[in-house]
Amino acid sequence: MRICVIFNPAARGNKARRFRHFLNELSQQCSLKATTGPGDARRFAHAAASIGYDIIAAAGGDGTVNEVLNGIGDEENGFAKTRLAVLPLGTVNVFARELKIPLRLEHAWQVLKRARETKIDLARADFLEEGNPVTRYFMQLAGAGLDARAVELVSWKLKKNAGPLAYVVAGLQALAENQPRITAHADGKKLEGELALLGNGKFYGGPFEIFPGADLGSGLLDACVFPRVNLPALLGHAPGFIARRKLAEHKIQRLRAAKIELTSATPAAFELDGEWVGKLPATFSVEPQKLRVVIP
Repeated sequence: MRICVIFNPAARGNKARRFRHFLNELSQQCSLKATTGPGDARRFAHAAASIGYDIIAAAGGDGTVNEVLNGIGDEENGFAKTRLAVLPLGTVNVFARELKIPLRLEHAWQVLKRARETKIDLARADFLEEGNPVTRYFMQLAGAGLDARAVELVSWKLKKNAGPLAYVVAGLQALAENQPRITAHADGKKLEGELALLGNGKFYGGPFEIFPGADLGSGLLDACVFPRVNLPALLGHAPGFIARRKLAEHKIQRLRAAKIELTSATPAAFELDGEWVGKLPATFSVEPQKLRVVIP
């Protein structure tokens, strides 16, 4: 069994330090590819898929996993040829939590070596970039409005020095702006609000079940639309978030569909798996049972 592990050698934190200590052992059991900048993980994953690696593992956070996922997708029939695995080294690791991958590196590596496989839905976003049609895949979640704008505004220097605090600062900056009105269209239904979140799985931003009815194998995406995202509205969700890690259902709107289109009359950013991608409009959908993943 041929395994390729793609990792960021500049990653910080205790998990990343443990991973670097683990590198000598790993190098005897797999091929290691160290990234040096954005886009490297995608290129490495494409190359690994093209020469027949059985498992391509993303050692990092959700952004690294997303790059690896899209690299596999760049190869013709890449999702049929290889399996995606995760060694969670990020701060939040939403997708690893969804798959129930152990957050301890040594345990996650044992899961990877056992190579137990399942198939899940492959989520995708289709949109225009400089007038050209583009497809980007995502594992877990997408968002348009406040969260995507915060990702767009985040200071990479502050992120490097302060970690998750950088997103709090960017979120407050985004909150001070005029919020675009976003419309979610699906199956003849229409929801409108200032923030739209789409889930392939249950979790968003960590252990928070934003999409409690979602299932990675359902063939459907779950949409959660917030009518307002000013400070009073967000504070209204705080008690449930703190006590139950869930939203106040009477303050949001939901729908579930295989394909959901998000539009806005004014410029509105969208993100995939916590990474800024572009501006609406975009169409989000799933390809059922297309992604092969390694699970416990």
